[in-house]
Amino acid sequence: MHIIFVVTWFAGLFYMPRLLVYNTEANDKPQPARKVLQEQFTLMMKRLWYGITWPSAVLTLILGLTVMVKGGWHTMLFQKEGQWLLLKLVFVLLLYIYFLIEHSIFRSQVKGIFRYSSQQLRVWNEIATIFLVAIVMLVVVKQNMSVVWGLAGLIAFIVMLMSAIKIYKITRSKRR
Repeated sequence: MHIIFVVTWFAGLFYMPRLLVYNTEANDKPQPARKVLQEQFTLMMKRLWYGITWPSAVLTLILGLTVMVKGGWHTMLFQKEGQWLLLKLVFVLLLYIYFLIEHSIFRSQVKGIFRYSSQQLRVWNEIATIFLVAIVMLVVVKQNMSVVWGLAGLIAFIVMLMSAIKIYKITRSKRR
């Protein structure tokens, strides 16, 4: 059940920034299209956030702690063989901070306050991907990979991801 709710939580974390981007870009549309689009995006965001993303985040946390305690994983947290789990939990904590910031962006947009450009929100959208890769890699490889190689791989992945965003921006601007 923990894995199922992680997946549904990430579905919300991936889709919400896209809706935030679309809602932001609706500001460029003339009235009445702007009003209609933003009302629709707001409705979609509320349903996604409160119907799927928030419940999944809460259940992920509850079930994750349950798995950790029932499986006895918590006993090895501060031992050498548990370093991967400790690092994973740091990434999970950072993911929850990301989630709460995304919640703040969502609430601002619902109020009609747009603090970020669509390009900034596109970059924001990829941060969840970085957390997903880091957390899954830690769970899969556990202590079978050095921290140095793991971080080097994560940094290389981030560079590739940000380069892809830059290339997309250039390609998109040429099409306009």
